Amino acid sequence: MTAHLLEITDLSAGEVRAVLDLAVRPIEALGRPLDGAGAALLFEKPSLRTRQSMEMAVVQLGGHPVYTRREEIGIDEREPLEDAVRILAGFHRLLAARVFDHTVLERMAAVSDVPVVNMLSDRAHPLQALADALTMEEAFGGLVGRTVAWVGDYNNVARSLGEVCALLGAHLRFACPVGFDADEAERERLDLLGAGSVVFTHRPAEAVGGADAVHADTWVSMGQEDEQASRRQAFEGFTVDEAMMAGTAPGAVFMHCLPAYRGIEVTAEVIDGPRSVVIRQGHNRLPAARAALAFLLGVSVPP
Repeated sequence: MTAHLLEITDLSAGEVRAVLDLAVRPIEALGRPLDGAGAALLFEKPSLRTRQSMEMAVVQLGGHPVYTRREEIGIDEREPLEDAVRILAGFHRLLAARVFDHTVLERMAAVSDVPVVNMLSDRAHPLQALADALTMEEAFGGLVGRTVAWVGDYNNVARSLGEVCALLGAHLRFACPVGFDADEAERERLDLLGAGSVVFTHRPAEAVGGADAVHADTWVSMGQEDEQASRRQAFEGFTVDEAMMAGTAPGAVFMHCLPAYRGIEVTAEVIDGPRSVVIRQGHNRLPAARAALAFLLGVSVPP
């Protein structure tokens, strides 16, 4: 059966560990599993870090990336998605897509003979989560027993971050405004993945107290522009500032998947300060993507 990466939970805890181990290995140690092959990168939504990191990951694995815009496919307009996927799978060794609707990825995986990779959907952002885990491990070692805090709504990025941290044994704390947190089933699911503990609160200070890493994201994602005013009102008091970071553990880091809006979800003093690792986090999108692709293509860590 072809392996796909649509969500972090498509990987076991051991497989997440294998991907992270591949991410820190020299490029040449991964070989060239895409030698002479193509990789179709389909973008319904624009991107900076995702496009740059994925194209370079494909090149470093010996392949040729083909960037394809939404209008070039015309999903279910020019032709059925399934027809397009079957054709592309005959040209390429892997397919990756950045989409609005997660079900598009599920439909792709259902008919593809080559790996399908989620470059972002409304449900999940697994490549970001792997880069986040890699960055935290660089900052303070393994995540077992560490406390990871999220300040903002329980969105696709938060969901994937929670999954990877749970599989790696971290304690999870989510500070979400009323009406923007996870339901009970989602909380139980994170518990069952192996998290040390899972806490949801409406008080940011409670979530970040003693945390080793504090994560934030924009309050208004692409496609939510008409909710900007209402969201800013709902998220009042959720700006990560120096006072909030003062309650974290010694050596704690601030993280953000970018783009960031200074003075809204985080102050300039925090994101541009000494505890911020957001640039390193962004750079780690490349080794994380390279490792994920290599893993799906059968590369393993030597014993």
